Amino acid sequence: MTRIKPETGEYYHVFNRGVEKRKIFLTESDYERFLVYLKEFDGVDPIYSLYRLNNLPVEVKPLQKKKKKIVEIITYCLNPNHFHLILKQIAPNGISEFMKRLGVGYTGFFNYRNKRSGVLFQGSYKSVRIRSTAHLLYLSAYVSDNYFIHGYSKKSGEVWKYSGLAEYMGKSRAALCSKKFIKEHFKNSREYYKYVKENSLYMRDKKEFEKYIIEL
Repeated sequence: MTRIKPETGEYYHVFNRGVEKRKIFLTESDYERFLVYLKEFDGVDPIYSLYRLNNLPVEVKPLQKKKKKIVEIITYCLNPNHFHLILKQIAPNGISEFMKRLGVGYTGFFNYRNKRSGVLFQGSYKSVRIRSTAHLLYLSAYVSDNYFIHGYSKKSGEVWKYSGLAEYMGKSRAALCSKKFIKEHFKNSREYYKYVKENSLYMRDKKEFEKYIIEL
């Protein structure tokens, strides 16, 4: 897939997986740490100390003060061997900088925790520009319920706690998602939940999602 330079103000589906399809999340703490990084790395100010970040409390809590962001996270999903994000770039080069910080930071944490060295992800992240509202809404369903679509959960009604869907349904305190744009197109969270679940069932059964991403 050809790397494109993200444009400010546009939305992108961003994803990556573990090298050789290896698991990148081994424990609950790994998932929680990745959520911490999604929050902490989203800022104009540079990150000076990964050591400090690696010693932050694992629990994700709302930010105590506002900071100027470089991306907006619309939704996300963390799976055992890969992750998906829908991002809106709100600062020049924001997605590239955010993903560089995320890759370096989490790889360092994971390697230290598991006494390993070397790369963790299969190359650089991949990104696809989202060119319409309909595409954004449909992809939000794909990303938000990706844990179910890829067969990690057998329960069609389950809300995976490390996903944007958990935030939209009020089942997560992570507070990572900018929900305004998605919520404008639905009466309430239950209607969005129904939209996500109907589409994720279709995508899981028909493999419709494969036209939007590379095979994971």
